[in-house]
Amino acid sequence: MPLTKQYILPPEIALEENAFRTYVLSDLRIKEPSSVLIRKVRQSIDARGRQVKVNVQADVFIDEVPTEVIDYRKPLVDVSQSDAVIIVGCGPAGTFAALRLIEAGLKPIILERGKDVRSRRRDLAAINRHHTVNPDSNYCFGEGGAGTYSDGKLYTRSNKRGNIRRILEIFVAHGASEDILIEAHPHIGTNKLPKIVAEMRETIESAGGEIHFDSRVVDLLIEQNEIKGVVTRDGNEHTGLGVILATGHSARDIFDLLHTRNVTIEEKPFAMGVRIEHPQQTIDRIQYHCGTDRGPYLPAASYSLVAQTRYKGLQRGVFSFCMCPGGFIVPSATSPGELVVNGMSPSRRDSRFANSGIVVATQPADTKQYREFGPLAGLHFQREVEQRACQMAGNTQTAPAQRVNDFLSKKISSSLNDTSYQPGLLAADFFSVLPETIVHPLQKGLQEFGQKMKGYTTQEAQLIGVESRTSSPVRIPRDPHLCEHPSLKRLFPCGEGAGYAGGIMSAAMDGERCAEQLVARYRK
Repeated sequence: MPLTKQYILPPEIALEENAFRTYVLSDLRIKEPSSVLIRKVRQSIDARGRQVKVNVQADVFIDEVPTEVIDYRKPLVDVSQSDAVIIVGCGPAGTFAALRLIEAGLKPIILERGKDVRSRRRDLAAINRHHTVNPDSNYCFGEGGAGTYSDGKLYTRSNKRGNIRRILEIFVAHGASEDILIEAHPHIGTNKLPKIVAEMRETIESAGGEIHFDSRVVDLLIEQNEIKGVVTRDGNEHTGLGVILATGHSARDIFDLLHTRNVTIEEKPFAMGVRIEHPQQTIDRIQYHCGTDRGPYLPAASYSLVAQTRYKGLQRGVFSFCMCPGGFIVPSATSPGELVVNGMSPSRRDSRFANSGIVVATQPADTKQYREFGPLAGLHFQREVEQRACQMAGNTQTAPAQRVNDFLSKKISSSLNDTSYQPGLLAADFFSVLPETIVHPLQKGLQEFGQKMKGYTTQEAQLIGVESRTSSPVRIPRDPHLCEHPSLKRLFPCGEGAGYAGGIMSAAMDGERCAEQLVARYRK
């Protein structure tokens, strides 16, 4: 058995491989190191004090064969002739559902409205360079879903939803760095995720599963309150034991389809606001208590902020969302005439900018004027704000922007800072962009954040908007244990689009759970 050690060390020892090995060997008084393997198990940075420390847990193997780093192995089966299950969407939920179905001996057939991960890049370039939005292939739709071209954050608080370690090991088995197994806040990076996503596709297809791109679902095959399959826009019908609906939080046409076909859906709260962008050095200086250089060992600093405000008698939560250190802001609209921004980071997080969503939780009062749309009220509220932002920029992807101090003073910025947002910025007043129930709490929240992080509200920082796709504005109900829709049998709403996940990890775990429940209930 390995010897497990806990250390609290300065970054230059904990985060430098040779220095850490030398320290451990010295601590254990080992003079013959050739037969010693030191493997980190857990690692987290503690920047709360004036001196940054790193907490490290490590296993030390002395004169013994070390255990395998991961237990997961790719499935070596052939399910090509097995009963099929239809999966709508090839994001984390759909992909991990497919992998789990293969392990159970069933054949997944994934229908993805967008393109494969390589072809998708051309459409992303068109958004950034030419302001052209392809409604089926963009930063939200396509192989891997919205997570493919993102920071690739793999941190979740959903510890009870599934086996977090298993999900991480599956990523490692498909090419992710083993570092994600030990970091307290692991991430993969937008530059590495596409290759990993393609490797997962290869695993699914080599086992006999199918993935069909450019296959948007346009109708449901329903008989006597059971879903038999779906119809794609080319007229093809796909049937199976059940349907796992894993379309992501931006598949508005699917919500419209469900509502039209009288499949029960519900309005769900979400959050809306802006992206805030700082020089990364500013965040490093605040978080690490350093000067202009954080040094060669510490990663780009991140943060998490939350405030409770009140506006017109209602409590409003304001919080940071999807913080991307050393990252970029990208255009994430899914239809022409909309403007949406999101954040992403490469694996090294080496951009000179830091960005984060700063968003306000919605309340039923926000969607009161959209009640005629029933459970789609929040969707129409969300869409109207995005369209207003786009119209302000002349129906381009140029984003409204305002320096933070100017926003707090309610004046349009006379000039804007450099930005990572490629389509460009337009000086605007966010009091004219966002609804009053969002913008006033946002202002109060930023004021409080400036008190919590001295130097956060500065002219070096600017707001870029709008950030409106934090989560789905619709929930597709399901049995809390069986994961099946309460009135349409064999339909398993899944992941972020159904309202049951909030990121890559929770979506992946939800995909596995839905697959397991479908297998338990309907496998012949």
